[in-house]
Amino acid sequence: MKKIKESGFTLIEVLVVIMIIATLSTVVYVALNPAGRLQDARNARRFNDVNSILTAVHEYVVDNKGMLPAGVGLTEATLGTATSGCNATCTGAATACVDLSTDLAKYLKSMPMDPLNGTATVTNYSVVRDANGIVTVKACDAEAGQTVQVSR
Repeated sequence: MKKIKESGFTLIEVLVVIMIIATLSTVVYVALNPAGRLQDARNARRFNDVNSILTAVHEYVVDNKGMLPAGVGLTEATLGTATSGCNATCTGAATACVDLSTDLAKYLKSMPMDPLNGTATVTNYSVVRDANGIVTVKACDAEAGQTVQVSR
């Protein structure tokens, strides 16, 4: 009688391969960090929005012989149309929002809003002018411990 040799994998070999694949996929998933990538993407948009708002403010200043839009002052103010509750995300900001959408309409198609939870009533962007006339626009809800602000 002739013995027939069967070819194939044993159960242990299959389990070892599955375990290796699971370990590698976990390592790749952690390395890619999709949640971190989404936070980085939103922060990049916030930086773009802050820069656009500040550029529009400076264009307004140039067109209006050095005058800042009404509401841009020494006290930090959140941008939006709400009359109260605007300091919820922008700590240290005034309670009422500053609506620059009319003043900056010539320079911005629409007022930028925070990509995560901004609305037209509370954009979660703030503006302040210091004693030297330097205007700072910042994103109040920047993620991953980042500070997103631009000054000129």
